[in-house]
Amino acid sequence: MKKVLIIAILASLVFSCKAKKVVATPKPKVVVQPKAAGKVYANDTERYIDTYRAIAQSEMKLYNIPASITLAQGILESGSGRGRLSVKANNHFGIKCHEWTGKRIYHDDDKKGECFRKYKEAKTSFRDHSLFLAERKRYEKLFNNKPGDYKAWARGLKSAGYATDPKYPQKLISLIERYDLYKYDDEILKNKRLVSVKVVPKQKVHVVVKGDTLYYISKMHNISVEDLKRLNNLEDNTISIGQKLQVNLE
Repeated sequence: MKKVLIIAILASLVFSCKAKKVVATPKPKVVVQPKAAGKVYANDTERYIDTYRAIAQSEMKLYNIPASITLAQGILESGSGRGRLSVKANNHFGIKCHEWTGKRIYHDDDKKGECFRKYKEAKTSFRDHSLFLAERKRYEKLFNNKPGDYKAWARGLKSAGYATDPKYPQKLISLIERYDLYKYDDEILKNKRLVSVKVVPKQKVHVVVKGDTLYYISKMHNISVEDLKRLNNLEDNTISIGQKLQVNLE
């Protein structure tokens, strides 16, 4: 009788262990594949370059300013797009008001509460940067440099008084070489699609790009639409990409 009882107890224990093992066996997990992530950048500067390189190249085609210089200046002046002026005013180059009649923002720079230009969108800041260099006599010698000679442009900007920082040229050159920005110059020069823009002293010229209207151009250069049409012998408001318009009354 004792043997039967022992056998029954052992059989019960074996059955119990098997049952526990069955219950404890985990069910296969369903693996959910993550959604494809967006482009990953190593830092804010790489993101800035990828965002604005096409605009810089477009400006190079029209004004012969190296795209590498434009990008390096934008990175340096805007803190790779994170500076207050670029965030609040789309001002990527720290251009102050001067004769500006558009919207403004006040920011501490060389002095407290200085006046800076405020733009509706970033690409307008890039265009204003091109005009700022192309229309001022102090920068005229820059355009004697080869469009791909970023070192000469960097040094020339300092000599012309664009920045007071004595290390400004080295900072631009360092950025250009660290991020291979010169390759964007090479792409444009290889395609040979540069437009020769010779700015006559005291005569401002605006090169029409996609999206421009006479009203937009008139506001940018503080001139009425009617005067703009009269200066350029326009019969109506029709303009075309690449067209050069005189935009001052002098």
